[in-house]
Amino acid sequence: MVRSSFVLSLLASAGGFLSSEAKKLPEAKHLSGSYVVEFDDSQDASDFFKSIGSKAQTRMSFDSSIFKGVSIQFHDTETAEQEAAALAELASVKRVWPNRIYDLPKDNVVWTGKSKDASVANAVVKRQSSNDTFSPHLMTQVNKLRAKGVIGKGIKIGVIDTGIDYTHPALGGCFGPGCLVSYGYDIVGDDYDGFNTPVPDDDPYDGCAGHGSHVSGIIAAQANEYGFTGAAPGVTLGMYRVFGCTGSAANDVLIEAYLRAFKDGSNIITASIGGPSGWSEDPWAVVVSRIVDAGVPCTVSAGNEGAMGLFYASTASNGKRVTSVASIDNWVTPILLIDSFFSIDGAANETFGYVVGDPSGWAGVKLPLWTPNFDISDPAAGCSPYPADTPDLSDKIVLIRRGTCTFVEKATNAANAGAKYVLFYNNVPAGALGPSVSEVTAIKAVGMTTATQGEAWVKALAAGSEVVLDMVDPETAPVSLITADNTLTGGSASTFTTWNPTYEMDIKPQIASPGGNILSTYPQTLGSYAVISGTSMACPLVAGIYALIADVRGTFDPATLEALIASTANPRLYNAGSGTANVKAAVAQVGAGLVQAYDAAYATTLLSKSYLAFNDTDHLQKTLKFSVKNLGKSAVTYKLGSVGAATGYTFSDSIYPDQFPGLEVSDEYASIKLSSSSITVRPGASADVSVTVTPPKLDGARLPVYSGYITLNGTNGENLSLPYNGVVGSLHKTRVLDTGYLAISSDANLNPVNGNASFVLSKNPAADVTLPVAVALMAFGSPRISIKLLQVNGNKTKNLGDIFESPYDYASRDAYPAAFDGRLADGSYVPAGEYKFSIEALHIFGDAKKAKEWDVTESAPFAIRYGK
Repeated sequence: MVRSSFVLSLLASAGGFLSSEAKKLPEAKHLSGSYVVEFDDSQDASDFFKSIGSKAQTRMSFDSSIFKGVSIQFHDTETAEQEAAALAELASVKRVWPNRIYDLPKDNVVWTGKSKDASVANAVVKRQSSNDTFSPHLMTQVNKLRAKGVIGKGIKIGVIDTGIDYTHPALGGCFGPGCLVSYGYDIVGDDYDGFNTPVPDDDPYDGCAGHGSHVSGIIAAQANEYGFTGAAPGVTLGMYRVFGCTGSAANDVLIEAYLRAFKDGSNIITASIGGPSGWSEDPWAVVVSRIVDAGVPCTVSAGNEGAMGLFYASTASNGKRVTSVASIDNWVTPILLIDSFFSIDGAANETFGYVVGDPSGWAGVKLPLWTPNFDISDPAAGCSPYPADTPDLSDKIVLIRRGTCTFVEKATNAANAGAKYVLFYNNVPAGALGPSVSEVTAIKAVGMTTATQGEAWVKALAAGSEVVLDMVDPETAPVSLITADNTLTGGSASTFTTWNPTYEMDIKPQIASPGGNILSTYPQTLGSYAVISGTSMACPLVAGIYALIADVRGTFDPATLEALIASTANPRLYNAGSGTANVKAAVAQVGAGLVQAYDAAYATTLLSKSYLAFNDTDHLQKTLKFSVKNLGKSAVTYKLGSVGAATGYTFSDSIYPDQFPGLEVSDEYASIKLSSSSITVRPGASADVSVTVTPPKLDGARLPVYSGYITLNGTNGENLSLPYNGVVGSLHKTRVLDTGYLAISSDANLNPVNGNASFVLSKNPAADVTLPVAVALMAFGSPRISIKLLQVNGNKTKNLGDIFESPYDYASRDAYPAAFDGRLADGSYVPAGEYKFSIEALHIFGDAKKAKEWDVTESAPFAIRYGK
């Protein structure tokens, strides 16, 4: 049984002696008292329902060939863990999981339109073409398939997301048979936040969150005034809404969505959702993996936690056989700017563009510019209080360079000198964004213009000219779409894209596609169009590409499609955000590389695998095999070779993985020996290739992850590659627990208590009392966290076993707080007295029966007694 919902709704941020890495750890979240239960197909489930009786209500019922079971909510959360443990022992119950919560994807919204009408009749489109020149499509060869008329016609793609504004003209304008969005369901309702009860209906409309509309447009947007379409505009979309307007989604909601999408005949299912895991055993991941096994390819975003470094895989993209998608930065940065006017020294008006921020009261403002600094290279411009001789800025628009300190700090300093209007100019060549300074109440409007425009104005001001801005109402102003070449990171991995591999050493992600700075549709209530960055944007593009490849090849077989896009992908050069290095990006960051849709659609060579995972030193699979099948009409000779990719070092001087950018990478490669340097394969035949690895001689204590590609260059003109990776060192020997300590439930920050703590508990579940809390700070993932209670008697201690709601299985690199109300795992209350927590975490691949396989720490002692 996978047990526990012991994680409280408290911030797992700790002070005092804790490391800075520990302070940044997120908190794992579960829905208190709620569980997902899978039934044994061979058993009658009547004993289960008899057992729960009136103690729990059924949230959702799952009756599918993929997954049979229910999700339940116990009325009494105080006894829920005990009841769930009893259910796990029933003959009809196959497995029980706590109902985990996943946040709404935290993508970077770079720009949203301000027009309330998707027709945007007054938009000035500065880039328009009869051909497909949309940069994400050029990067992935979608344009070449579109030129052949391949649009994915008739293919059904199920989207799991926030819902969709299907009234948007570019998203079909309607919902139901014959519409672009022809099927789907709202599983939750507007008010659902992940912790309350879903209120479903049959209408997946979303006008408040926006994420699903952006995702859907990437797949299938129809022709529009901004000159782009989705990758596969001929498909039919199904939308399954799993988020309300804000908040999170629970495991059972996601499972229900996937099962509905599968039942409704989706040929492909995609979800740009996830959360840190690294394990394939989460119930949502289990369901997605089974759907793939049933013949429906599933794409899931790899996650936006690149800063967390290696080994931070996200579920359900870490599910077995699920296609995990990383993000590549767009070749160009699309900039959608509100048009207004300026004049210099009373000359004729000229047009300029800017992105409106919050607040946005620019309508009718006509004022001269003033800048605190003529140095256009000073990153700290505006970061210090203005000098005493600063003029009254209430009748000026203050122009400030972006950089160093926050927008709020710069706006505050301007406001203290009387400013009401602030316009930032960007500190990088490409793009602009809408800053928010709403907490600076004196500021009535804020925005940002491009670096080029801002620098030109500063030079004019420095020369003594007067620059006057005449601001048009942002709600009615024309909107200009321009593009700026991204010469720094375009075509490279986005710095936000999550690094893998999984703790089970599965290679993730499988593939990468453009996700940084992507223009797509948005709800009309929120502006109609938006530029957003995230793996959420990369993932649906691959779903659309799957549809195009399936349209050409006539198959939806998940293994075939994944092998095709992996073998034809283009590996990337490594880029930490400051320019490319002379080494290929690690497979743990980009998988096989940038997907090439046309090459995948028409390849006549099919590899039997999409990657080779050699595992770590302890479990090294020194020789792996794959086969090469020739689907063409003539014999092909393939020249075989290998090329190394970046080795990334998990650790440097901390037990926490190094953050990115900052983690060390090198060009120290594994040695690869192939069974042959060349093979010839007849039409319709296959040939096997053996790959033997000798890992690089590196410091295993730092857990370096090496990677590279097996290359195949065929006489048929196809140049293919197969990614591989492995680890030098032992996952099993890696320390997983940073520390554990005692905190109190009344402290929202869960700071450590170093002793002399005393608690008055109550056996009345309704009593409002302060509880002792055991906090486990995980430096690495663990298959199990166990919180034991030690009874203290002088210098001796007696281990009483797990506390109530412990252990927790398949933990990620997060913080896990466990409140103790006096009960052990069997539900019995311990007597008054003095106790300690023993906080224990099992090593990866560890044997739970062996004490040496656990990291263990004891908390400070504390005393308990019981009140009323």
